[in-house]
Amino acid sequence: MNIERLSLTPKAAEIIEILKKQNGELVFNQSGGCCDGTAPMCYEKSDFYVPSRNVKLGEICGCEFYIDKDQFEYFRHSQIIIDVKEEKSAFGNSFSLEIDLGYQFITRSRIFSDEEYAYIKERDSDPR
Repeated sequence: MNIERLSLTPKAAEIIEILKKQNGELVFNQSGGCCDGTAPMCYEKSDFYVPSRNVKLGEICGCEFYIDKDQFEYFRHSQIIIDVKEEKSAFGNSFSLEIDLGYQFITRSRIFSDEEYAYIKERDSDPR
């Protein structure tokens, strides 16, 4: 069985590769809300300090992906799928790098089957 907690769509992968060429190493963070919202945010790795309470969920396109501890608890039984949507009107309204390309990363999810979740739990124990 090849089940991951984190995956992405081909379009998201395409945008990430463009951003890597433009900015070098990247890191993703999905916070618990408030000022940062709950959308996945993409930063130059050297420009972002990962909060100590965050959980490393995995990597996408060679970029580390962190999620707020409370968000992880919410998504514990789900696969997180990173996607993008066109967002031309948000140009400059976010610190996330893809905005200037006219996109916004979004999170989709699906709940694991009982068999998949048992596999994930056994394989990972706990990602923290």
